[in-house]
Amino acid sequence: MDRRGRLVLLVLCTANFLVGIDFSILTIAVPAIGRDLHLGESDLQWVATAFALPSGGLLLLFGRTGDLIGRRRVFLGGMVLFTLASLLTALAWSPAVLLTARALQGLGAAGVVPTGMALLTTSFAEGRARDRALGIAGSLMATGFTVGTLIGGVVTDLVGWRFTMVLPIVLGVLVVAGTPLLVEESRNSRRERLDLPGAVTVTGGLLALIYALSTAAQGGWGRPSVLGTLAAGVVLLALFLAVQARSAQPLVSLRVLRRRTVALGNLGGLLAFATATSVSFVGELFLQQVNGLSPIQTGLVFGWLGVVAAVSGNLAPRAIGRFGSGNVLVVGLFVQGLGTVVIATMTRGDSVVILLLGGTVWIYANLQAIVGYNVTATSGLPDVEQGLATGLATTTQQVGLTVGIPVMSALAAGRTNGLVRSGRGQLDALAGGFHLAMGVNAAITLGGALLLGVALRRRVRER
Repeated sequence: MDRRGRLVLLVLCTANFLVGIDFSILTIAVPAIGRDLHLGESDLQWVATAFALPSGGLLLLFGRTGDLIGRRRVFLGGMVLFTLASLLTALAWSPAVLLTARALQGLGAAGVVPTGMALLTTSFAEGRARDRALGIAGSLMATGFTVGTLIGGVVTDLVGWRFTMVLPIVLGVLVVAGTPLLVEESRNSRRERLDLPGAVTVTGGLLALIYALSTAAQGGWGRPSVLGTLAAGVVLLALFLAVQARSAQPLVSLRVLRRRTVALGNLGGLLAFATATSVSFVGELFLQQVNGLSPIQTGLVFGWLGVVAAVSGNLAPRAIGRFGSGNVLVVGLFVQGLGTVVIATMTRGDSVVILLLGGTVWIYANLQAIVGYNVTATSGLPDVEQGLATGLATTTQQVGLTVGIPVMSALAAGRTNGLVRSGRGQLDALAGGFHLAMGVNAAITLGGALLLGVALRRRVRER
């Protein structure tokens, strides 16, 4: 890369790093935010969900819009919105303002992530330079999740949770200033139109589904509003698939999804991201609310897990070269499930030791599964379909980040509320909610790994 290429890479990777940080930087501060703004126990997960919901639900729409009207234009608009929303988050004076600001941050991220990746691929020629750029960008986003947890813990403990937004604001301003000077505009050369019915149905379906799962924690799964919204989400997503099958220019190519490696790889990625984010979120709450750790102590615990994640991510390509991406994906998910079983045994006295032991196994296996899914979901395809497969993999990642936290938080909060009503103490009730959520998480991960293993083995026999 020449000097200008390195500067372009710096700007676009900073944006990726920023989105990764912002997703996690407030999760460790959730108990402090709850006390400051008087958020109820069942509402705490909305601090993360309010960001992840628009980020995952609108990713396809904004990525496609960037293809049509200009990727740099959408990227810049998303980054400006993201930066201003970060300032509003820091100034939030009520739960409604905080959650609105977090939703606006997610809206900005939905514009930044897909267009930023597209700008990377158009800024560097296919080959070694592009591969290196994409590898650095992906690693920095993953690193951002870990760094965000550590920074969030330190800053919250020392000066307060509002100051966690200083870094996103500063980095956002730098990216907004540097993009027009360094990054060239790009869009599709041929005239195309936006698949509006597909955009409406997939966005509405994801929003309805996540909203129903999130609100179930407050009033139970049997409420008519929860069941109705769940049904609406399922119907809208089914309509989305029907629209994609008939559309001449779909948001998602079903032709690519019909390839078994693509479908199974993305299913594995969905499991890997959804289960991992929920373990992190619920685990951070357990350490602080039940075990009494400070935010900085909790951040240091999860900071160690971030070191393990970085090591695993670097070693995963070697494992894939030796055993194959499908095997690494399946074994990674299975071992991740076993690590979650260990984490689920945490009690009020031994939580740090158990989390460090089980969490080390869990995060190492999770990164192996994530790298395995990326390779599996894009393997066996001609070059002309690689862009579609990469877009699907990015969408899977964002949807997984979106759905895991509200589902497990709803289970934990429902169990906690039930135990409190039955007369159990608050700490015991919180621990009971954690154990149920982690048990379900482990069962889903182990079951998914077994099903994927059978399906991938069947594919090998068919070949």
